[in-house]
This record gives sequence, C-alpha cells and structure tokens, in this order.
Amino acid sequence: MTSRFTELVVDCRDPERPAAFWCAVLDFKVIDRSEGRVEIGSWVPTVEEVRARQMPPTLHFLQVPEAKTIKNRLHLDVSPIDGSTEDEVTRLLALGAITADAGQGSDRNWVVMADPEGNEFDVLRTLAPQQNQGLGEGASGPR
Repeated sequence: MTSRFTELVVDCRDPERPAAFWCAVLDFKVIDRSEGRVEIGSWVPTVEEVRARQMPPTLHFLQVPEAKTIKNRLHLDVSPIDGSTEDEVTRLLALGAITADAGQGSDRNWVVMADPEGNEFDVLRTLAPQQNQGLGEGASGPR
C-alpha cells in the first residue's frame, strides 16, 4: 500500500484570481470548479493513471474567509523553460505577480515573488538551453 502526492491546496480569498494567474504561469487549465473552489492542472487525473505512475499534482484554490498574514511555510518554485530568469520575472510581473522579500538576501540566484493573493514563490534559474550556461547556479535553498 502506498500514497501519491496528487494535489496541493492553497487557501485564498478569491479562488478564481490565483487560479487564472497560475494557469497563465504554468500553462495549466481549469479541470474542475465548484463554489469556492477551483482546481487546475496539466492533466485530468484518473484513478488508473494515478495508480500506474507518479503524475504532476494539481493545484486546488480553496476559498477561506481570512486573508494571508504571514510568510508561507510551503512555497512553489518555478523554472523558466523558454527564456531567461529575468524574462520570466518580467512576464510574471505583467501577469500580476510582485517581487517579495522573504529574508532571502541579495546574493541569491533566484527571485522571490508573490502571486495576486500574496503567496510567495521562487523563480529559479532558467532551464532553457543556453550557449554558455554558467556552472554553479543552484536551486532555491532554505528560506
């Protein structure tokens, strides 16, 4: 007997707003919605597929009455695949993200941002092919 990581639930005031933002960021689609809840993903989960192999989790945006008040204890990391990290930060700002300070300091090679509901996430190094890709660029560390 085993379990699978199938969903990540994000509490929010207005589920439609972060769902639309993250659909644009990740090229996900809305796969289910009901009052106070929106689920997005890159695939529509079925029992058979989940049992057969690990699949990317979906994101659930669940309406709650309270606003976010402190730094996230869990956050998403995203890596651009078609352009530079700087280009992706510019694109995410245009989608409604803001840059954020989570105490990361200025010597980091990732950018901390927040989605329209204020949930922090990191933009890591690009995964796009580069002619002279530098060595030593790492993923986000503990914050």
